[in-house]
Amino acid sequence: MVHLLSNLLIGLALAPSALGATLLVSHFSGPVYTLSLTTSGTTGKLSITSQASGCGTTPAWLEYYNDTKTAYCFDESWTGSGVITQYNVGSDGRLTQSGQTRTSGNTVHGKVYGGSDGKGFIATAQYSPSTITTYKLPLGQGQVQLEKFTMSQRGPNSRQDVPHPHETQLDPTGKFMLVPDLGADLIRIFKIDASTGRLTACPAGQASPGDGPRHAQWWKSADGVLRLYTLNELGNSVSSWNVVYPTDSNGCLALSRAQTLSTYAPGKKGGPTTKAAEIRVAGNFLYASNRADQTFGSNQDSVAIYTIDSQTGAIAWKEAANSYSYYPRTFDINKDGTLVAFGGQTSSNVAIVSRDPATGKLGNLVANLQVGNKGRAGEEDGLSAVVWVE
Repeated sequence: MVHLLSNLLIGLALAPSALGATLLVSHFSGPVYTLSLTTSGTTGKLSITSQASGCGTTPAWLEYYNDTKTAYCFDESWTGSGVITQYNVGSDGRLTQSGQTRTSGNTVHGKVYGGSDGKGFIATAQYSPSTITTYKLPLGQGQVQLEKFTMSQRGPNSRQDVPHPHETQLDPTGKFMLVPDLGADLIRIFKIDASTGRLTACPAGQASPGDGPRHAQWWKSADGVLRLYTLNELGNSVSSWNVVYPTDSNGCLALSRAQTLSTYAPGKKGGPTTKAAEIRVAGNFLYASNRADQTFGSNQDSVAIYTIDSQTGAIAWKEAANSYSYYPRTFDINKDGTLVAFGGQTSSNVAIVSRDPATGKLGNLVANLQVGNKGRAGEEDGLSAVVWVE
C-alpha cells in the first residue's frame, strides 16, 4: 500500500509539467519519429505526430540541442558508407532536414563542440573501424580529422578484439573530448583546439580489464566537486572517476577510477546475455539500464538506481526499477526530473515512467507506445534512440 501511494503521489506531482511534451525517436529501419505526450492525472497518451527520413539505412543515435532547435542523427550503416543528418526541429516537433554529410559508416554516437560558440564542429565515434572522425559545421564542409585506434593484444572479453569507441562526450568546460572505448577498456581523452576543431590525444583513463566502457555522464556538487561516471557494457557495471584539470592551458585532463559497482543489487548478477546499455544523472542520483535481464517479468528489463553523495560524488546502490521495456538501449530524463522516457530496442516501445526528483524513485508507467516494428534480441534492429525536445 505504501509503494502504491508513493507512485500515486509521484504521478500527481508531475502531471501538469508533462502537458504537451514532445520526443524524438529513431528506429534502426530508417525513420525518425516525432512523438507527442499528453497527460491527464496520473496517466498519459503517446502518439506519433510526424515521421522523417534522411538518416541513412540504420539510424543509431540522436543528439538534440534546444538552444538552436537542432537535432543530429547518426547512421550506423555497416555497408562502408553512411550519413550524419541535421534537422531543424519545429515548434510542433516536426523535422526538416537542413544538412547532411557522408561518412564511412558504423557511426554510433556524435557530439557538437568547439568554435566560437561551442557549435563549430561535430565529433563522431565509429565502432568497428576503431575510429573517431570530426567534421566542420554546418555539415557539408568536409572532414577535419580522422583518428584510428589500435591495441597490442585482445582484451579478456571475446568482443574486445579491437578498439571499439562507443561515444564522444564533451567535458563541462568544453575543452576536452572523452571517448569510452569498449574494446580497449579505456576512457580516451583529447584536448580540443576550439578554433580548428583539432583533437590532441592525452593519457587515457584505464578501466578494469573486461569492463568495456560504453557511455559516460558528468556530475558536479554544489561545492564544485566534479565526477565522471561510466557505464560498462561488458562488465555490467558503472564506474566513478576522479577528475583533475591541468594547472596550465597546455596540460591535459586526468582521470583515475574511484569505484566500480554492479548494475545489479549486491549478491546478484546478470545472465549470459545481459548487457548494460545507457547511463544518466539527475540531481544526486545515477541511473543505468540493463538489457535482457527480464527482472520484472517477460520482456521487462531493469534500470539500476544509485545515490550520489552530495559532497564527494561517491555512489551507492539504491534499488532496481522497471523500465517497462525489453532491451532498453536508450533512455532520457526530462528537465523537470519528473519523467523518464525508456526506449526498448527489441520491444520497439517508448515507455514513459514517473520519477520523484526528491527521492530518485521511479514510479508507475504513465504512457506506452510501440514505434515501428519490433526488433530481434541481440540484433541491430528495433528502436535505437529517444530524446526529449526541451
